[in-house]
Amino acid sequence: MNEKLEPGLYIVATPIGNLSDLSARAATTLANADLLAVEDSRVTAKLLRHIGGKRPMTPYHDHNADAVRPGLIARMASEAIALVSDAGTPLISDPGFKLVRDARAAGIVVTTIPGPCALVAALTLAGLPTDRFAFLGFLPVKEKARAEAIAEVAGFRGTLVFYESGPRLGAALAALGDGLGDREAAVAREISKAFEETVTGTLSELAARYADAPPKGEIVIVVGPPGEAAPAGEGEIDAALRAAMATLSPSRAAADVALRLGVPRRLAYERAQMLK
Repeated sequence: MNEKLEPGLYIVATPIGNLSDLSARAATTLANADLLAVEDSRVTAKLLRHIGGKRPMTPYHDHNADAVRPGLIARMASEAIALVSDAGTPLISDPGFKLVRDARAAGIVVTTIPGPCALVAALTLAGLPTDRFAFLGFLPVKEKARAEAIAEVAGFRGTLVFYESGPRLGAALAALGDGLGDREAAVAREISKAFEETVTGTLSELAARYADAPPKGEIVIVVGPPGEAAPAGEGEIDAALRAAMATLSPSRAAADVALRLGVPRRLAYERAQMLK
């Protein structure tokens, strides 16, 4: 496993549960880096023991990142520095993006060692559409801010993914139901661990299930996309055409409205000619 690494920044994904999920490439990188920038040295030490390695570590997290970052960048010019989080892929709900940004600005080579990621794993378990999705991280704790955050993404026509804690799960699911409607959803927890569980249902069903029984472990909420929108009526089409024709020719306005409202272009053109 001894392998000299070129100087630079190595972003290393680590297991989110079963330590055997660590890739051979990730293990080699961790065993040979000159320094590991870690979220919690106790967690990373356990991983190093699993691969039979021992490397110098330095803390890198939300509370010290700004102070530590310049020194790490300076060392990357001549040393291999590996960035790891406690679990999963660094930079996902994690402060590492500033380290990558500053390393690139300094001309440092940045290499990623891909691997486990809780949000992607949850998507594979949920049985919901994955062709288009958005990751929103953790919802705000305060009720008003949480409702506003949900309202911002209510119109997104794809699957939504959130991280959440056990004690807040029931309230988060109820708020999602209020803000998004009673969509299909899934709660995945303890992914890749001994008590892995994925529960599916509507948001109201899941909110009721966890209202008085908050689960333990790390949790991912996956919410399915909204149902198909109702076809636009003549009144909506005409209003959109009038607004568009204030600045566009009838034919261009018809093309624009047809695209925005998802109606046949010929229908939009006929309505535009009537309104003209």
